[in-house]
Amino acid sequence: MQKFIGLALAMLIAGCNGLSDDNDEASQPEYLQYSYVVAGANGAAIARAISTHDTCPVLMVGGKGMRMQLRAGSGTMPQRPTASAPADSKPSGFPVITCEATLPADAASASIGGQPLPLPLPKAQPQRIVILGDTGCRMKKADDAFQDCNNIDQWPLSRIAATAASLKPDLVLHVGDYHYRETACPEGVAGCKDSPWGYGWDAWQADLFRPAAPLLEAAPWVVVRGNHEECARAGQGWFRFLAPEPYTPARSCNDARNDAVANLSPPYAVPLGGGDQFIVFDSAKAGSARLPVNDPQSLNYQLQLMSVARLAGGVRGGSFFASHHPVLGYLPLGDNTFVGGNLALQDAMAQVNGLAYYPAGIQLALHGHVHDFQALTFASDHPATIVSGNGGDDVSPALPSPLSPLAPAPGVTLERITHSTTFGFMLMERGGNGWTYKAYTAGGKVMATCSQQGRRLLCDRTGRIAA
Repeated sequence: MQKFIGLALAMLIAGCNGLSDDNDEASQPEYLQYSYVVAGANGAAIARAISTHDTCPVLMVGGKGMRMQLRAGSGTMPQRPTASAPADSKPSGFPVITCEATLPADAASASIGGQPLPLPLPKAQPQRIVILGDTGCRMKKADDAFQDCNNIDQWPLSRIAATAASLKPDLVLHVGDYHYRETACPEGVAGCKDSPWGYGWDAWQADLFRPAAPLLEAAPWVVVRGNHEECARAGQGWFRFLAPEPYTPARSCNDARNDAVANLSPPYAVPLGGGDQFIVFDSAKAGSARLPVNDPQSLNYQLQLMSVARLAGGVRGGSFFASHHPVLGYLPLGDNTFVGGNLALQDAMAQVNGLAYYPAGIQLALHGHVHDFQALTFASDHPATIVSGNGGDDVSPALPSPLSPLAPAPGVTLERITHSTTFGFMLMERGGNGWTYKAYTAGGKVMATCSQQGRRLLCDRTGRIAA
């Protein structure tokens, strides 16, 4: 009865504000698929709604209603070149619309279709921040890799999302790679039988929105773009559903002729209070090979890194560099072999900052891409690094333990590393003496706790750890 009265009041208020409720999700909530909040530049809180209706829903803020703006309409996008062969690709179907509205900084309450949005929006000084990445379920013909998407032990994103939401975070940082269901599940492979595939809404819903729903409802998200969201892969959904910048034809990934523009977004800062901030950097197209420093892509990275330096120099606290590809982490290759961080980014960063790689204001780097957990601190003057890429996709081979003294980049000296290939996520927590970081398993067991002191991490465990 209370829920009915609440919906009726919301409809009445919307009507009093001159908004028709004939097509509102408040009266037909089944049309509203998902509602959530994306944190944009300078902490702007962007409310998003995904709906099967052809009209955007009403956003209620502090008892007043406003019609949300259409971000992207429904439709099937013509098939474009993808990372897969044409025979293993298909047009991307989006039988949903995406709507958005920027929330007032002083909003005390907000809801869409009777569903409350996470508040505050985002919190001016978040205390608890969940960090996760590489969360989708791998289906990729080129690698003959078909994960058991139907087994929560083999693909535990729903468990991770529920566990992380139970910790009541104020903010979520996803470090990229939301979507992995690229090609069709082969006949006779039971683990992914009947799974949607491709880059349309059905695959996005299966890979992210349905399993991650508890965490989307728990807190606003800071979204980092991964290589799986570049234009030849799931970029169309990235721009429709997640990217904080405006949606335009040139920045939609629908037309491959615009890929050079759409595959790189400018860095931006999300304030965390106390003078701290995330700086979000788009490394989606960094690849794994070295780039000539005069290559247009490297030159673009160098310009973006100059922007990072300006952003990092504009706060009195610490800046946390959030990008998908680890710069000073390790990539395990199996058979106890591994390589250092991303060569293209290292070279571009060295052009801007020398062998310091990062500007002085960066205290910590946060990444995904490698499907494990790594916490690294350096004897050289480089920011500590955390890799949190164990959020659901097939985990990487384990790094050797002990780790041989391979420098992740020229001029960098590793002091200590803590690492694991157990599925899980991180919790970044503010305390009286700064930030602490806890690595959790999918079920909520703490694997390691690290405290931050300037550019260093002190972890209670070192080397390889198991659940």
